[in-house]
Amino acid sequence: MSSRRLVLAAALALPVLASAQAPIIIKFSHVVTPDTPKGKAAQRFKELAEAKTGGRVKVEVHPNSRLYKDKEEMEALQLGSVQMLAPSLAKFGPLGVKEFEVFDLPFLFKDTEAFRAITDGAMGEELFRKLEPKGIKGLAYWDNGFQIMSANRPLHSVADFKGLRMRIQSSKVLDAQMRALGAFPQVMAFSELYPALQAGVVDGTENVPSNLYTQKIHEVQKHMTLSNHGHLAYAVIVNKKFWDGLPGDIRGQLEAALKEATAYANAIASTENDAALASIRASGRVTLHTPTPAELNAWKQALMPVHKAMEPRVGKATIAAAYRAAGFVAPK
Repeated sequence: MSSRRLVLAAALALPVLASAQAPIIIKFSHVVTPDTPKGKAAQRFKELAEAKTGGRVKVEVHPNSRLYKDKEEMEALQLGSVQMLAPSLAKFGPLGVKEFEVFDLPFLFKDTEAFRAITDGAMGEELFRKLEPKGIKGLAYWDNGFQIMSANRPLHSVADFKGLRMRIQSSKVLDAQMRALGAFPQVMAFSELYPALQAGVVDGTENVPSNLYTQKIHEVQKHMTLSNHGHLAYAVIVNKKFWDGLPGDIRGQLEAALKEATAYANAIASTENDAALASIRASGRVTLHTPTPAELNAWKQALMPVHKAMEPRVGKATIAAAYRAAGFVAPK
């Protein structure tokens, strides 16, 4: 969508705060299906926000890239065409806030607690403050667990990646990750992934089981490796001008609603991914592989140079702070 069309959409979509009659409209856009952890959490926020404000706020949830594709939604938020998003953390690198790409470093997090040590602490707050000059306010982090690899060939060793065209989000870290494995990274909107895999435009991808299952990726892939090499999470963000212009009582009620929705999102991430993986297994369409300790260590050894290579982009101090908060220990 062109900037001119986005500006026009923004002008038409700005909520009317002055009227005591009309509810304040919040358009909440995201790129996954309603039955994913993020989709369910967005719906929970809608229900809580409308209840807590007594109907003074109406939240319109637009899932599955219904309003904007991946590359368009951030511009739409900045212009006010939508008021809220929940993009993956990789989306802030192209915006110029490259420190967020620290979350893409392979094998940075040994478990969920290590991830939340960053997002729930001072580092998570500091990263959100870096968004404000972009007209964006960060409100919450939503966890969605660990990612696995999929392709139409078995991915056991690093050599198995050689020559594969692997879909990634727009992230220099993820680009470097795939190249370190010998694959060719292909940036592509998530909504375009299924037909691209079906047509052979790309050979594989990485994602969490819940996203792979709800987008039916298991129907167009033959193999998945339970690598848990990366972690996927989202930031719930809002147009800062819109947020700052809300009446104080409504803003407080929305904050309370989001706090509850965040607890819900983080609580269901693990169970939703476990259930999705069980459904993928039960489909009989995909061969699932659990790496041996030796295979996993070989992946780690191949990917650790990505951490060092990304220091000039992400920031050496940012990576060091993430190491400390997450308790990262380099593989031997």
